[in-house]
Amino acid sequence: MNVMGDKATLFETGRFVQPSGEEPTRDEAAEAAEEARRRLQAEAGDVESMSVLGAMLLRRGDLDGAEPQLRAATAAGDRAAANNLGVLLHQRGYPDEAAGWWRIAAVAGSAAAAHALGRHHRERGDEPAAEYWLRQSAEQGHALGAYALADLLEHRGDADAGQWMRAAAERGHREAAYRLARALDRRAAVGEGETGPDNGVDMETPTGAPETDEAEQWYRQAAARGHRRAALHLGAILERRGELREAGRWYLTSAKDGEARAACALGFLLRDAGDTESAAVWWLRAAQDGDGNAANALGALHAERGETQTAERWYRAAMDAGDDNGAYNLGLLCAEQGRTAQAEQWYRRAAYAGHREAANALAILLLQVGDTSGAEPWFSKAAEAGSVDAAFNLGILYAGRGEERVALRCYEQAAAAGHTEAALQVGIARLREGDEAAAERHLRCAAGGGSAEAAYRLAAVLDARRPPVSEHELGESSLNVKTECEEWYERAASQGHRRAQVRVGMLAAARGDVVEAARWYRAAAEAGSRNGAFNLGLLLAREGSEPEAAVWWERAADAGHGRAALRLALVYARRGELAEGQRWADRAVALGPAEVTERAGRLRDALREELSA
Repeated sequence: MNVMGDKATLFETGRFVQPSGEEPTRDEAAEAAEEARRRLQAEAGDVESMSVLGAMLLRRGDLDGAEPQLRAATAAGDRAAANNLGVLLHQRGYPDEAAGWWRIAAVAGSAAAAHALGRHHRERGDEPAAEYWLRQSAEQGHALGAYALADLLEHRGDADAGQWMRAAAERGHREAAYRLARALDRRAAVGEGETGPDNGVDMETPTGAPETDEAEQWYRQAAARGHRRAALHLGAILERRGELREAGRWYLTSAKDGEARAACALGFLLRDAGDTESAAVWWLRAAQDGDGNAANALGALHAERGETQTAERWYRAAMDAGDDNGAYNLGLLCAEQGRTAQAEQWYRRAAYAGHREAANALAILLLQVGDTSGAEPWFSKAAEAGSVDAAFNLGILYAGRGEERVALRCYEQAAAAGHTEAALQVGIARLREGDEAAAERHLRCAAGGGSAEAAYRLAAVLDARRPPVSEHELGESSLNVKTECEEWYERAASQGHRRAQVRVGMLAAARGDVVEAARWYRAAAEAGSRNGAFNLGLLLAREGSEPEAAVWWERAADAGHGRAALRLALVYARRGELAEGQRWADRAVALGPAEVTERAGRLRDALREELSA
């Protein structure tokens, strides 16, 4: 075993005591002079100098030179020398003899020796003796003793472990500070009194919680003392809080100390800042150290550049590092290249390893090739594992089979997790059932999530509640202020929803805003809306532009709009182009609806009589 603990445990005499656990920094000349002085004093019989000289030689690795000095000082009753003699003998491979000297020093009150003796007994499996001596050390204020005691008690599940871990942290032990921070982080994440696994830097913690604030303080203390994982976690906390510059500094500190995850996180920070080249440097460093996430990032970077072979190599490296995302990303890469068989192979590999998005992607691929029975279990597995997209896709699968109730349950599962299109489907289903309150709630969620269709349907629900107004065929209305339903119509319209654009145009026209109405009608018509084209034609005709109106009515009629065909028939009849008028009247009769069919039929008969006269 190497020197137990940090090297401060070697020294207990006078100026060599270092409460922080750090060695003094001295230049070689001063060290040599001090050693020469101590050697002269030791030769003159000074016990303290024998002890200090022995410690100096032990620290330098000169065991042969240190041993006689330490034995002489120990024989004279120097407890620090007894402790250090134990360290020396342990290094020589005589642990039992070392334990004997540690016991002598510990009984004499040496906290460092009690710590070493406790470690010795724990290594031998004698936990009661280990606890006794470690407690002796910890109660004397020895940081290493407190940490070792906390570690022993934590291993046994003893509630007192936290008390001693905190004591060690407060005395400057960096690993204790880190472990205390991790415990506080887990408590903040999963609730008071519960514990969870150390999940690395990606855990979610509620910001502002007292445990989180205290955890940050301990991470900061450990990181300041050179603990690279503490620096990593501190960087993650700061990044979540938006303090990116300081987060980057701690990531950099941790990465330079060899923490691959910090190098990877620093790469993402640099990428988000637009410095892709520097990001790639750190990802490369992390990937070469076995970080699968960094290898995936490099793969994605090369894939974006079209360097598919290099991307594939890094995805394979991620997979070899145990990162299932590597197989999933290989599947995506193959799918983009049309290599369906290879894509299925990689998706399956990741899916069998529990990758839920790979399971969803595999199910979609199977569905695309017509294997519905093969797709369903993978959608189910992915949905059970928490894939929101898979739950939605499973709903589509069941809906396609006519199993509406099962589909609705799937949609509800996805909607509860925030899936916009699923919330829309639930809203539509509730509307069909007549549950307008539930429909509105889900439609609001979907519309808020960016669904234009949901915004339109929500607007329609709200619109139906408004007091009745005169039907608009460019009629007037007293509406002067935009209502909530009009705001939702406008949101849907601005997203390109054609029916919403028509409805916004109608509401604008009802307010007398002809310019705004024309703008929305035109947008809908140019996007292929036959109602938009028809209403734009009405608007233009009212403004005296009947030739241009006829152009839009013809477009609407060609798309199957009966009223537009009837308007064209009337236009051509007034112009005296009776045959053309009759042709459009025939079209209007065929297109309907019933009211149009009746009027168009009368017009057609009149034009036929006129032509045959």
